[in-house]
Amino acid sequence: MNQQQKTAAEAATFRHLLKHLDANKDVQNIDLMVLADFCRNCLAKWYMAAAKEEGAEMDYDQAREMVYGMPFSEWKEKYQLPATPEQLAGYEARQEAKKAAVEPSTSGCQ
Repeated sequence: MNQQQKTAAEAATFRHLLKHLDANKDVQNIDLMVLADFCRNCLAKWYMAAAKEEGAEMDYDQAREMVYGMPFSEWKEKYQLPATPEQLAGYEARQEAKKAAVEPSTSGCQ
């Protein structure tokens, strides 16, 4: 696979991921954060950063519209539900696990 084919395959994969997320609006961002440690907003930030690396002008709102398929405020109003206590607990547990993974061990073994 040459570089052009690789780039085209990566772009097609990203488009497919966005279509998949769009078809599964019931999957909330907090669910994605708990399970995969990223969400639609993360994708928008990564997209914006990549666009800027390529010399394109793009702000966060434009990137989120690309990812959400509509202005974020509209998506939020139509599809975003308040996080449940269970979702918030899962998110907090995920964050604590990440902290524990990077903190040095305090056990006697080094």
